Amino acid sequence: MKYILRYFLQGLLLVIPACFTIYIIFSLVAWLDKILPTVFHLKLSPGFGILIILAFITLMGLIGSTIIARPAFNFIEYYMYKIPFINLIYSSTKDVIGAFVGDKKKFNHPVLVKMQKDSHIYRIGFITRENLDSINIKDMTAVYFPDSYGFTGNLYVVAREHIQEINASSSEVMKLIVSGGVSGALPRKEEK
Repeated sequence: MKYILRYFLQGLLLVIPACFTIYIIFSLVAWLDKILPTVFHLKLSPGFGILIILAFITLMGLIGSTIIARPAFNFIEYYMYKIPFINLIYSSTKDVIGAFVGDKKKFNHPVLVKMQKDSHIYRIGFITRENLDSINIKDMTAVYFPDSYGFTGNLYVVAREHIQEINASSSEVMKLIVSGGVSGALPRKEEK
């Protein structure tokens, strides 16, 4: 009976993550496939809607990076920042997306932060802003601490002497945090 239980639990470890991943991917594809037919009254094969959306986003990126379209996007963005409620939504969304993709990624500086002066308790986070002088906070750094098993986190203002660099890739550190520490070991970064 003990062996059967052990094999059952091992089976759960193999089956549940794979099934959950497949379910999420198929649900996302099905949801994206429903958007286009609803908006444009089209009859599409499964999976075709997501291809159209990916192609559209890529095309917008191409157009947005050209010299001709850039001023038009800047003009529209200028007015997006001027409208009170729209400004909050637009700027927050742009900053969050920009933190993960693009040239100005924000979660690329992993650190270990000592939580109390006389303790050996640390948290792993990412420096999001080295200097807080613009809001009159001297000798402090903004460190974002993502939560495990979620897409939320907390921002702490930390004294620089409590911050220690982590010599690992940002993606591996994020995977370690989000998985609650159960993901694979952190490989060392290559010395340059």
